[in-house]
Amino acid sequence: MTMCPDGFSTRSRIAKDTLILDLGTRMRVLSSAPRGGGIRTARYILNHQVPSNPVRQATHSKWEHPARYLKRIAVDLGVDPDCVGLMTAVPMKQVVTCRDKADGLWVECFATVGVTNAVRAGEPPPREEADGTVRRAGTINLMVVTNACLAVPALVCAVQVVTESKTGVLRDHAVPSWTGRSGATGTGTDAVVVACALRGSGPRSDYAGTHTMIGSLIGRVVAECLTQGLARATEWTATHRV
Repeated sequence: MTMCPDGFSTRSRIAKDTLILDLGTRMRVLSSAPRGGGIRTARYILNHQVPSNPVRQATHSKWEHPARYLKRIAVDLGVDPDCVGLMTAVPMKQVVTCRDKADGLWVECFATVGVTNAVRAGEPPPREEADGTVRRAGTINLMVVTNACLAVPALVCAVQVVTESKTGVLRDHAVPSWTGRSGATGTGTDAVVVACALRGSGPRSDYAGTHTMIGSLIGRVVAECLTQGLARATEWTATHRV
């Protein structure tokens, strides 16, 4: 749990293969999440582990819609279903987190990192097999929380900075696309969440680019999480021979 003098607190715990982030209060959230995606307010963010290929069940029936499935997970965990929910095949024991602060601002990042599904932006999507399966999933889920009150354009810019930082680390570590091509920029199933203070409850920022302090903090914590996450993913892959 992170407690701050400005009154914000982020509590995190893992239960039933799910990382639960309790922001302590409702915050403005912009995300690409399958549940609660887009821009909204929410108090809880979930990152739930699913099988590595959840497209089909053992019965080959169509898999449940992710938003409905994540709602059931939230209810089962006793969490407000009006939440933001992500899915990943990465085990929750590989969750990494990093925090940095400066000038009255703080930023936290929580991440799960898998790159067996890595891709270079612009490559053709993989084809679905006859049984409905695709390549083994390897999602990078990034959840960023800050005490700053970001204007909507700044929230969008924050997502841009998260992506730039992620891609920079992947390039620094020479992560290849699943096709074998060099220079992966992410994975085919990545998701990002940025949560910030509501108006009047945090330091106001109209900008969040890489020339700003908030942008710099976001870039640093994301890069640290990606670096740690890649190391854990490599170790896990070597252990499990996948």
